[in-house]
Amino acid sequence: MKELLIKNVLDTWNSNIQRTDALFNSLTNEQLENEVAPGRNRGIYLLGHLTAVHDRMLPLLGLGQQLYSHLDETFITKPDKAVADMPSTEDLRDNWKEVNGKLAEQFAALQPDDFFKKHTSVSEEDFAKEPHRNRLNIIISRSNHLSYHLGQLTFLKK
Repeated sequence: MKELLIKNVLDTWNSNIQRTDALFNSLTNEQLENEVAPGRNRGIYLLGHLTAVHDRMLPLLGLGQQLYSHLDETFITKPDKAVADMPSTEDLRDNWKEVNGKLAEQFAALQPDDFFKKHTSVSEEDFAKEPHRNRLNIIISRSNHLSYHLGQLTFLKK
């Protein structure tokens, strides 16, 4: 049963990654400079934000160090347009692919029981009381987060 649950979660994660990849690949750099709706985030900001969030999953899941921790301030700590000097769209596209490739590689190396181990931001004591605070739950929540922003990004498609 564990294997089936993990497969369902990873299938959803991978589907969301593939759909988002396809959308990013279909959008020009100019389209990514647009706001998804008036007064909302720009596509380039969401590309950087999703990359930074996924990058932070590596240490959160105990799977390695962040690859691009310098993106945190621009795309997690600060809102869109608060930082004037942003990385290039091409760099962000490359970072997105590398981070998600690294996550896919790490997920494939995990054994079923590994998905039910605690993530690094929960203490042993809290995890004993709340075993749902595990790695698989992080993947579920980040998949939902990705799906939410994918919905916003579709408004850039013209």
